[in-house]
Amino acid sequence: MREPTFLILTALAARPQHGYGIQRDVQEISGGRVTLRAGTLYAALDRLREDGWVDVDREEVVDGRLRRYYRLTEPGATRLAAEVERLRAHTRAAHNRLRARLTGGTA
Repeated sequence: MREPTFLILTALAARPQHGYGIQRDVQEISGGRVTLRAGTLYAALDRLREDGWVDVDREEVVDGRLRRYYRLTEPGATRLAAEVERLRAHTRAAHNRLRARLTGGTA
């Protein structure tokens, strides 16, 4: 899974959000490393909707403009959880190998 996808799903894991809220959350989660432009975000959201991982939660009009809120679906939550476990396993392997290197042992 690409990092922007992971961060978008992570942002939506807490609650439904509109596009700008997702953009801000992604920037916060990534410590400012990842900034999603609107075109990139909405293309990703369209793809995630096609995959069934994200869906439209609701729409509302704010200041004459349509604001669409997105939510994480159950398949999306399952996929995010699987990715978290995959990353956790990779992190554990890296940690063990670094520890072995520092102590002169083997991983």
